[in-house]
Amino acid sequence: MSVPLTAGNTRVKEARKLSRRSVRTERRLFLADGPKAVEGAARLPGCVVEVFVTPTARAAYADVLVAVEQVTVVDDRAMASLSDSVSPAGLVAVCRHLDVPLETVTAGRPQLLVICADIRDPGNAGNVIRTADAAGADAVILAGRSVDIYNPKTVRASVGSVFHMPLALVPDPAAAVAAVRDAGCAVLAADGAGEVDLFEADLRGPTGWLFGNEAWGLPGHLASLADHRVSIPIHGRAESLNLATAAAVCLYTSAASQRR
Repeated sequence: MSVPLTAGNTRVKEARKLSRRSVRTERRLFLADGPKAVEGAARLPGCVVEVFVTPTARAAYADVLVAVEQVTVVDDRAMASLSDSVSPAGLVAVCRHLDVPLETVTAGRPQLLVICADIRDPGNAGNVIRTADAAGADAVILAGRSVDIYNPKTVRASVGSVFHMPLALVPDPAAAVAAVRDAGCAVLAADGAGEVDLFEADLRGPTGWLFGNEAWGLPGHLASLADHRVSIPIHGRAESLNLATAAAVCLYTSAASQRR
């Protein structure tokens, strides 16, 4: 067996540069950290460029690595330099970008779409992608100045869903709303001050949910583009729900209505 590569190895150092968004964008590559992410990436033909793995992880995750052509063994220090986890699992994949054009996700009569406008927290973004996947949504659109979907924390929080949930990146949230409406979906803005109660709304038809920033929600000009503003009733003393929880309630309510 070859000697594991060290943190000073050129290939390891080049992969480590993908921790920076600018490098990820330029190279159209990103790092997928941990067995769930690597397994999801390995199932997509052409997605994985290379997997870096420690000797221990190579033995532990042999079933995950069997589908990977290029497996490179590294030592523990090299792995620590590639992973942003506190306790790295021991395998990190270099993957090609996955996003598709907006026209792709709005084609073919979608039933449930998600637009995230200016969400900044990578954990929230990953959780929304994971929830959309679980609820059977057709795609997630990250619009405006949203967090990079290839941020390692976003990829990890999605628990593999970034690899099988169609994702589109759109600079202009208003353009995303227009495209979703043109695809035949009613656009519903999740808004605590909305005029429609979520549990009284008719959600049986094709729907595009619009979610805003974690701290300040949707700006008025963007919320006004939606067909309706929909609120989740608060029955207790909590001021509001966080973004990931609100998205889960809205998406599962839509999914249940569409399946009746």
